[in-house]
Amino acid sequence: METIKPMHLRVARPSDDLDGVVKFYRDGLGFDVLCEFKDHGGFDGVMLGRNGAPYHLEFTRKAGHEAGRAPTQDNLLVFYFPDADEWRRALDRFEGAGYKPVAAFNPYWDKHGATFEDPDGYRVVLQNTRWPA
Repeated sequence: METIKPMHLRVARPSDDLDGVVKFYRDGLGFDVLCEFKDHGGFDGVMLGRNGAPYHLEFTRKAGHEAGRAPTQDNLLVFYFPDADEWRRALDRFEGAGYKPVAAFNPYWDKHGATFEDPDGYRVVLQNTRWPA
């Protein structure tokens, strides 16, 4: 069997509200600002995540280009919190930053989780279950 070496995942997407998405993912989700850039080939951007985690999110903005909103209410990032206290702290952090849960498009996510919508209409689910890996 082939051994898969650890990889790092970057999820990248444009935004019309770079300041708003930074606030959402930094203050709501508790991510760190890992890197920022200005006018890199005409793009401004920011990477957010947790230091040392094998993933991060990148948001970019290009002057004169409209990125638009999420195409559906079912465009999700799902974060699994097996510990109920940690999950509750994550919910409190979002709500403390001024974000309220929204009803999930797929009711499955409301059974053990809460869904929050970012300024671009993309959604984050905080799921209080363990990923069955």
